[in-house]
Amino acid sequence: MNLNISTRSLHAFLALQECKHFTHAAERCCMSQSAFSVMIQKLEESVGARLFERDTRNVMLTAEGELFAEVARALVGDIESAFADMSDYVARRKGRVAIAALPSLAAHGLPAVIAEYRQAYPGITVQLFDALSDQCLALLRQGKVDLALTAPASGLTEFDTKTLCSDPFYLVCRQDHPLAGKRRIRPADLSGCELIHLARSTSVRQHVELLLRGIAVKNSGLEVEHLATVAGLIEAGLGVSIVPELTLFQFRKMNLLSIPMQAGDVVRPILIVKKKERALSIAAQGMSELIEKRLQTTSSRAVLAG
Repeated sequence: MNLNISTRSLHAFLALQECKHFTHAAERCCMSQSAFSVMIQKLEESVGARLFERDTRNVMLTAEGELFAEVARALVGDIESAFADMSDYVARRKGRVAIAALPSLAAHGLPAVIAEYRQAYPGITVQLFDALSDQCLALLRQGKVDLALTAPASGLTEFDTKTLCSDPFYLVCRQDHPLAGKRRIRPADLSGCELIHLARSTSVRQHVELLLRGIAVKNSGLEVEHLATVAGLIEAGLGVSIVPELTLFQFRKMNLLSIPMQAGDVVRPILIVKKKERALSIAAQGMSELIEKRLQTTSSRAVLAG
């Protein structure tokens, strides 16, 4: 059997089945009667069976034609449904976008972008994974997300990266701390201070260690993963901490202060990361463009203000 059957020939078959007249069916299909007759003949040759009984007055389906009519209706329905679905994906009426983001961005800045995207494209499902840098990249590597918003981490060379913003550092301390009266903090000012560290697995730790290299800070012995824990420890008077600007919303407490660090070139870049040599879906491309439009600044202040 030669399965060289076009959608047009299926429509012609169904038109002839309904009209039971070659001239009327050809007109419905916007074809000449001769061209229409040739198409039906070729369809029968492809199927390998006679589909219509013809006489001077009537055109009727054969038994094989009755069977093929069910197949033709199902095929046309499936094709039309597939193209309608494809049209929905292209028009962003359907689809899925998955994003992995640092917890600081996932909690503040990114939610407003997701809300704006969902309002524009309510039929698209948006998934969000909040994770540390290495975990964000692992999700991207595994194909579980389309985009990652993260700080520099190991293994970035295998991805396409673009800097969204720079995230400067702040000292967080209690209002009664000796450094609380300063407008800016130099790294040397922290000599002798008890420092509460974020865990080595976080993107912040490497930048803080670079910033305080050669400074005789005291190790408080407290090393934690969650910013809420850091805030609680500082509030209890157990030390101070250095955190990026994007995390400051976690430290908005009455008795805590956030003071800019005079850190020179030590800032935490925030990157948008994608797989190399793999085009984003139309839905994901739209999300990527909106993220860049809303979050790409020279500083993270615009994110915080949003």
